[in-house]
Amino acid sequence: MTKNTSVLRTIIIAFAIIASAFSLSRAWIKTHSGRNEISVTGLASKDFASDLIVWNGRFSRRATTTKEAYTNLKNDVEILKKYMLDKGVSENEIVFSAVNIDKEYTTTTNKDGAQTSIFWGYTLSQNIEIESNQVGKIEKVSREITEMIDLGIEFYSTNPNYYYTKLANLKIEMLAQATKDARLRAEKIAENAGGSIGKLKQADMGIFQITAQNGNEEYSWGGAFNTSSKNKTATITVKLLFESN
Repeated sequence: MTKNTSVLRTIIIAFAIIASAFSLSRAWIKTHSGRNEISVTGLASKDFASDLIVWNGRFSRRATTTKEAYTNLKNDVEILKKYMLDKGVSENEIVFSAVNIDKEYTTTTNKDGAQTSIFWGYTLSQNIEIESNQVGKIEKVSREITEMIDLGIEFYSTNPNYYYTKLANLKIEMLAQATKDARLRAEKIAENAGGSIGKLKQADMGIFQITAQNGNEEYSWGGAFNTSSKNKTATITVKLLFESN
């Protein structure tokens, strides 16, 4: 075989490969570019009541010595604990934090306007946290805690936070509802267009949001998670992509 014949054969084979690839490419484009798709978003929403409450409070005592302040604070702990137990709070639901100690100073100003800080004493404080499934009961206690003033205790209360312990199950239930809603929307769109939906090509879950019932909270791209309201509304979206026949 001559050199020229070999080169010619190589060129012919190369052109055959290119032609074959071009033919396959056209076949792929023709097969796939003609397919129609339907993209829909399904929504699920559910109202529910929180089944867990977390409530915090803070109390303190001031004295010229840490010993005196601690003795008074320790007495307050016993009074608070008895108060909570009398209100029906379980002992294992009550948690007292470690004691925090702060030095206190008073500021005096002389006739020339110069200020001087003088050590006065100590403020000892402690936090109390109650975590309970007795939502209504703890809610009531948090509203009545001002009774501590009558007992001589300087008590500062925060607003309770509300949670739901079955959130994982709720999310699964709502995902099923949102998926069903999306499929029904796709079927309706296809039906109105004189066709039908084909196989599911893609499914994406949207953001899971928890907001106050009947509230005006704004939805967040990262997912709102309301803890200030006992009664909440959960919403979730699912985006489905179907082939259309």
